Amino acid sequence: MAFIQDLMTYEFLQKAFITSIMVGIICGVIGSFIVLRGMALMGDAIAHAVLPGVAISYMLGINFFYGAVATGALTSLGIGLISQNSRIKNDSSIGLVFSAAFALGIILITLAQSATDLTQILFGNVLSVRASDMWVTLIIGAVVVLVVVLFYKELLVSSFDETMAAAYGLKTRLIHYLIMVLLTLVTVASLQTVGVVLVVSMLITPASTAYLLTNRLSTMILLAAIFGALSSIIGLYFSFVYNLPSGPVIALATTAIFLVAFLLSPKQGILWRKIK
Repeated sequence: MAFIQDLMTYEFLQKAFITSIMVGIICGVIGSFIVLRGMALMGDAIAHAVLPGVAISYMLGINFFYGAVATGALTSLGIGLISQNSRIKNDSSIGLVFSAAFALGIILITLAQSATDLTQILFGNVLSVRASDMWVTLIIGAVVVLVVVLFYKELLVSSFDETMAAAYGLKTRLIHYLIMVLLTLVTVASLQTVGVVLVVSMLITPASTAYLLTNRLSTMILLAAIFGALSSIIGLYFSFVYNLPSGPVIALATTAIFLVAFLLSPKQGILWRKIK
């Protein structure tokens, strides 16, 4: 009850609450496609690779959104360029690009003499979210949900069978880069909440939890969004009440929900399978 009373009283907590829920929803939505397409490593790569853009934005005194989106887009293009024009396989090109980008970002942050900002960027601090950050997150969320609704059929077919999608005349490479753009936007929106290091937990864990509970993509997306939002609320509560960093607590909340599904899922749960 005290948390609810504080939520009604303090504006910073209200902004954190709204931002956390939206991040949980959009991470669940995009994470569903990332899990189905086996692109978890790509999500991790873009999450780490936005750091140089964030650092450059801080040095120039502009909103980190612009630099993060630019470097995220360049990273996805760079990975595709290396894997398509050399013998290097996709997973190796991902590791090559994102490790270099992450290292460059840490150096740039250090040169900018912004150690406090570095901590918040790496691990998140949703309780310090500004009104401008909240509105950016809400706008990104609206764009992501709108694109998924408009192109749901194309995303559905290409996620399950790219060969069949190409046979239907769908531009699978264009769809792939569309998902990369959406993934970059979601990653940028998640920086204040869970940070660069832990954003992959929001992208992968709620969607993986939903994947254990259903075989329908539409249901999976809905469940992943619910689990992501629920994890954000639980994480925000414990981080506020016990003065803990928000990012790690939210990440642990997603893991706890996954473990419940992993054990008790009616079809995939370990305990149910042993009972049967």
